[in-house]
Amino acid sequence: MVAPAAAPPPGVSLTGLAIRACLFLLFVRAGGMVFGGILFWLFDSLLVAAALGLFLAAAAATAVVVRVFERGRLADVGLAWWPSGSRSLIDGMAAGITAGLAAVLLPAAAGLASIERTSEPEMAFTAGKFLFVTALLWFGAAGEELMFRGYAFQILLRRFGPWWTIPPFAVLFALAHVGNPNANWLGLLNTGLWGLVLGYAFYRADNLWLPIGLHFGWNWALPLLGVRVSGFTLGLTGYTLQWKAGPLWSGGEYGVEGGLPGALAALLLGLWLWRRKTQPRAAPGVS
Repeated sequence: MVAPAAAPPPGVSLTGLAIRACLFLLFVRAGGMVFGGILFWLFDSLLVAAALGLFLAAAAATAVVVRVFERGRLADVGLAWWPSGSRSLIDGMAAGITAGLAAVLLPAAAGLASIERTSEPEMAFTAGKFLFVTALLWFGAAGEELMFRGYAFQILLRRFGPWWTIPPFAVLFALAHVGNPNANWLGLLNTGLWGLVLGYAFYRADNLWLPIGLHFGWNWALPLLGVRVSGFTLGLTGYTLQWKAGPLWSGGEYGVEGGLPGALAALLLGLWLWRRKTQPRAAPGVS
């Protein structure tokens, strides 16, 4: 059995844990602003600045805390690749992609929307754009998971358990999306619901690869059919979704994450996680 990811260091008080968690989150937040500002100046793209800036900040903060506070291993922040990490990533991506496609195709099949080709240049397919956006979505998902389900989340989860850790971080996850383009109240509620699901994914798998896979798979599936991702337009294939139903279903300009399909997809993924078989969890301190 492997040692649990980010197990609470022996002899560290609750105050010490809280300080470590807060410093990690503040470091990521401040680093994201710095890296994001530089990237926005270089690329003049809010999406590039947000996704890559957060990833760089979260990766740097994780590297520091692993080196300073832990034993210098990726396993200490839930990133051990073997034996369960690779399976978790594949399972998460498959489930996220399936949920994203279902959130679009099922309403279309029910006559609530239609998938149509579009001549808008920003939605057109090119191989370079496809690869670039795919990489951007990967880094964005990995960066958000490192921040919200990474070191700070994990050390508090080990000490306080899921009921006292997963909901607060889900709230933080939702609040981090307040400034997204066209954010609405249902979109933020759904984002909080997704935060619960992603936190539960870490708890069930005891690694960070499963929530990264879920997060990336969902974010990647939506633009395949021309659907906005958290308010951002990321056309990949030259197709777009035209809604015939109102914003309660469509999510308005925020995308399906701001409507009922996004909420239903999160709930069904939560059910899948609950029923998914997992390896036995190691006891603290067991290696």
